[in-house]
Amino acid sequence: MFFTPETNIPEGLGFRLYDLTHLMWLGIFVILCAVSVIIYKKLNTKHRNIMRIGIAVTVITLETAKNIVAFAVGDFGIGHMPFHLCGINVLLITFCIFKRTKTVENFLYYIGIPGAMLALLTPDWTNMPCLNYFHMHSFIIHMFLVLYPFVLVASGDLKPDFKSMPKCILLLIGFAIPALILNLIFDQNFMFLMNTAGIGFLQMFEDIFGAHQWAFPILLPIIMLIMSIPILIANKIKKSKTKQKEFANA
Repeated sequence: MFFTPETNIPEGLGFRLYDLTHLMWLGIFVILCAVSVIIYKKLNTKHRNIMRIGIAVTVITLETAKNIVAFAVGDFGIGHMPFHLCGINVLLITFCIFKRTKTVENFLYYIGIPGAMLALLTPDWTNMPCLNYFHMHSFIIHMFLVLYPFVLVASGDLKPDFKSMPKCILLLIGFAIPALILNLIFDQNFMFLMNTAGIGFLQMFEDIFGAHQWAFPILLPIIMLIMSIPILIANKIKKSKTKQKEFANA
């Protein structure tokens, strides 16, 4: 049962949203983020870079191991290609090992974190029991997809820029086009472009508007705006502290 893929797991062995199993994983996630930020902030530039690359390598290793296991148990297929949002984040984090760019890192913050957080808060692998490899992998990989940009932002090494939002959206569209083509050719559902996959908020949009795809142009700006709020607050606090120092030194 440990290496049994999702499609072969009998009903009734999984977990429910926000039951003890789910809350345990969320608790581990909070601790992981807190400890990682504390450690990262204490490091010098050289060791920060080592830790950043270490987190990225962990993401790549987790995803590679999952694909190897899926192949070994006969479950590997077209659906494992990295054209879901989380798979795209894996590719972009890999890219960041070799070259850090403003657009890519802003994408990981404004779009990557909400996507991975949504997966952690409303997982679609609830039919898998906790003592299952794919269950564990799903939680852990999404934790690290959040952790990479979160540590950079929390430490000040990444300063999200509102002006990068249009480029982030264009990058997302750039991935959505081949994802759509693959969906049409291989009957897949990359980036949930073809159907709701049972996801509640997508189903809601389908019920209201007749097509769940309306969720993407409507929710994306809202999500990016919400992700901007912590940055605005942090900038305001920083300016306030700077003014207080200037006043004290006057």
